[in-house]
Amino acid sequence: MPKTIIAIGSKRGPKIDAVKAALEAFSPSFSPRPEFELVAIEVQSGVSHTPASCAELMRGARQRAEALAHMARKDGLPWSYFVGLEGGLDVIHESASSVPGLHNAADLPAKGRRRVFLESWAYVSDGDRGHYGRSGGIELPESLAHEVLENGTELAAAIDRFAGAVGIRDRQGAWGVLSGDLISRQEAFRIAVLAAFAPFYNEKMYRAAAVGASTSDS
Repeated sequence: MPKTIIAIGSKRGPKIDAVKAALEAFSPSFSPRPEFELVAIEVQSGVSHTPASCAELMRGARQRAEALAHMARKDGLPWSYFVGLEGGLDVIHESASSVPGLHNAADLPAKGRRRVFLESWAYVSDGDRGHYGRSGGIELPESLAHEVLENGTELAAAIDRFAGAVGIRDRQGAWGVLSGDLISRQEAFRIAVLAAFAPFYNEKMYRAAAVGASTSDS
């Protein structure tokens, strides 16, 4: 049986290992079970070094995958799936109505209290259709968020300074620092990849849901 080649738009160790770990989990769900091979190619995301919104994270992940798909078409490469991974921040502002027990809007700033979350996103495409997946989010301390958002420091550099270490991005990542090493960067991306690949390895359920929806609309 020929190998099914998955192209990943990064050469970062935690991202590659995340895809490997996800493959180990979902490959038995394919029938027949394929033999997967990974190819890591560094491509540009087309977004800022630290995305600061959910929309920018999604765009970065998708554009990495689309860059790989374009490369495969251009050079005739036999890649079956294209994986784009993007990590960064999502910024939200709480309203008074969203805070339990808070009845006085004056207790919050005009735009609401800022909450900044670290998130990991994936976009997986087979060259025809594509799907997103993401990890959960972990909240940044305001001092770290300020360093990235107001001072313009790249998150990788800011987390090194915050933790007093070097090269954290290629080890446990900001996820590991903030969670006390209970959640690593690799694990966050693994969950995102599992979620993004779900419509492919669990295709029967997605097709059934689509048929059921079209039937109910008719």
